[in-house]
Amino acid sequence: MNNMEHEQHQHESEPTDNLPSAAVAKSDKKDLFLPLSILASALLIASAFVYIGNQREAGGQAAFVAKGVSATTTREVASVSALQEKVIPANGVTLPARWGDLGKQLVSAGVIDESQFEALYAQRGGLPPDMRALLGNADNGNLVITPQNSGVLLNLLWALGLGNNNPVLTSGQMQNPQYGGAKNFASTGGWTLSVGDAMSHYSAHSFITLTANQQALVDRVAQNIYRPCCGNSTYFPDCNHGMAMLGLLELMASQGVSETDMYKAALTVNSYWFPGTYMTLATYFQSQGVDWGAVDPKTVLGAAYSSAQGYQQIENKIIPVQTQSSGGCGVQ
Repeated sequence: MNNMEHEQHQHESEPTDNLPSAAVAKSDKKDLFLPLSILASALLIASAFVYIGNQREAGGQAAFVAKGVSATTTREVASVSALQEKVIPANGVTLPARWGDLGKQLVSAGVIDESQFEALYAQRGGLPPDMRALLGNADNGNLVITPQNSGVLLNLLWALGLGNNNPVLTSGQMQNPQYGGAKNFASTGGWTLSVGDAMSHYSAHSFITLTANQQALVDRVAQNIYRPCCGNSTYFPDCNHGMAMLGLLELMASQGVSETDMYKAALTVNSYWFPGTYMTLATYFQSQGVDWGAVDPKTVLGAAYSSAQGYQQIENKIIPVQTQSSGGCGVQ
């Protein structure tokens, strides 16, 4: 995020959350006359349950805490749990992106300092074998995102998006003079796990080389993918989520993934990075009679739903599902 006013969800973990951020003009809340079906559905779910951080729950199952309700809410619990399984499946989702030896390349180039990376997770019990393999193995298959590893994948993809040479970084909004240079963002100044200064790696390595058509695809899709921590699209990757999404888009485009599947994967990833946001959106669509599986990923990822401003409008219409963690802009 840039050097203008930072308006986003409260970040919990890292001091880098206070880095300058892109301007986000929040819309004033307005009184809305809701259809009774929407309001009743929202109140039922919100009064009965609080969705808490599923990343730390055994087996990836999120816990729902009843608040002053009787055992007759069992069906509602089951309903919310079923919805959760559609939005952020406990067993994870395989993404259409082969990782290969990119972790080794990132370490070799110094975009990731392996000792610092390992130390970050040592205090949390250490990196699990599958995540360590993404750093050191050369033959990794497709990435699989789960409630447990979503933060690690965010950091790996952040490093990839930051370090890979791409026109989005060299000639896009990151270079707009009004922001004082690309170094003044959370996606750059917030990356503290490199060898040397993060800017020494900014768009400096050729991990992924795209054809003109592939780059055009990345540009087009990036402009349509927003994130609820701010008001910018991936085409302006001023925070960690934007930079990580850029890295993922580059990887998928280089491997021939279709535009439709790129949007599907992006929605999956955003949902794991912002579980409360997308559980709320799924609840909203459900109240409109639209199943989450039938929602158009491109539509949901657009500014009307996935930007901070757009999501706020949904919050005006339905009581949001609460989550313990909200995906900060520092290393995860």
